[in-house]
Amino acid sequence: QVQLVESGGGLVQTGGSLRLSCAASARTNNRYNMAWFRQGPGKEREFLASMSWTGGSTDYADSVKGRFTISRDSAKNTVTLQMNSMKLDDTAVYYCAAGLGPYYGRRTVYSNWGQGTQVTVSS
Repeated sequence: QVQLVESGGGLVQTGGSLRLSCAASARTNNRYNMAWFRQGPGKEREFLASMSWTGGSTDYADSVKGRFTISRDSAKNTVTLQMNSMKLDDTAVYYCAAGLGPYYGRRTVYSNWGQGTQVTVSS
């Protein structure tokens, strides 16, 4: 089991940028595949981006491809989501997730979740 804590959420204007961080408990992050999801008001949870535990593979949802970038720093046990060119539809609670085992991109089993951080995009 790994504990995940997201940070960096807040209010941003359309077209702006925001950087989310996910801190994972020590000694467990290095072999976990990591991902970001979000859930907007009245919407289902949506996959955004993922990265294999080796860092060699990534997967992005079409809705964020080219705007969002996932990265990880295994030495610091953190995963970040850089969000650029933000849109009103990006308003949501953003969740960090981790999963062991084979990496299948968005179809990877993610069994550990953070509490989420609110991101609000205003016009």
